[in-house]
Amino acid sequence: MRDIAICSFAQRQQAAIPDESEVEFMVPLMVQAKDAVGLTQQDMGFTCSGSSDFLAGQAFSFVSTIDGTGPVPPISESHVEQDGAWALYEAWVKLQCGDVDTAFVYSYGKSSPGSLRDVLATQMDPYYVAPLWPDAFAVEGLAARLLLESGTVSERRLAEIASRSRAHAASNPHAVRRAEKSVDEILAEEYLADPLRPSDIPASADGGCAMVLAAGDRARELCDRPVWIRAIDHRIDAHTLGVRDLTAAMSARIAGEKAGVGADTVDFAELHAPFTTSEAVLIEALGLDDGVVVNPSGGALAAHTMMAAGLIRFGEAFERIARGDGDRAVAHATAGPCLQQNLVAVLEGE
Repeated sequence: MRDIAICSFAQRQQAAIPDESEVEFMVPLMVQAKDAVGLTQQDMGFTCSGSSDFLAGQAFSFVSTIDGTGPVPPISESHVEQDGAWALYEAWVKLQCGDVDTAFVYSYGKSSPGSLRDVLATQMDPYYVAPLWPDAFAVEGLAARLLLESGTVSERRLAEIASRSRAHAASNPHAVRRAEKSVDEILAEEYLADPLRPSDIPASADGGCAMVLAAGDRARELCDRPVWIRAIDHRIDAHTLGVRDLTAAMSARIAGEKAGVGADTVDFAELHAPFTTSEAVLIEALGLDDGVVVNPSGGALAAHTMMAAGLIRFGEAFERIARGDGDRAVAHATAGPCLQQNLVAVLEGE
């Protein structure tokens, strides 16, 4: 296995970006990520992007963004209809093959033009669930009710997660929800999707991110402190909600074990947890103890850019390790309803 590292990262998240297309706000991020390591697009051995044509409402919308990378002369390129964390995974596999030494990864999403909670109903079972049109908040509310009634979590525990997210996000310029609230103030909020309150639900954002990966000595040439992807694993639970335990995340647990999360001390974890319930389940599934700082960026609760929130978790972990805030971190991404898919990686500093 080759040593693969993250060498640079750039992101942008706002509550809404009404006056710019995805291409317009992504091109500066692409340039920023490449300039940070002194590379151009023609220096990239492989390029992979993550986005959703369905979210954009336009077939093959990602082609326009590829044009923004500078694909002429022709480049080696791929795209996943998925969060950018899976584009990173594909790039990691490509680098492992040994044909290239550098890779460029980016992802983006713009959900402000529509109602994301309703759009996500289309990812449900097309025969039994999607025709009922349950919005994403309602589905997570059902899982939350199971968690509460089983005694797995309490409403105060969820409020503590929400309050901590807000406190961490207060110093994050890319966070959308940055106003701090105490646990009691959150518990006083009216339910939005019973038993979930507004602070239990992600702050939707528009934006994206870009990242450069490199292998071995090439990574050391490009930056002062490469952040190595020591292990990465992806697992999927059953799609149908009724055939899996919504109070746990078996796929996250297995992925965490395969990635070696528990093999050494974890300084912090960036978990793609759009809901407080998601974070509570993931902490248990990954076996993170009280000494682990969870989502020091505020996480997806503070800014949830659909199709980029998972890759942003990798970027946030990279930036903290690169500047010396820790040596070993967990980066996680999820997709599908109620933590159906989970990708877990362990990142370490040079």
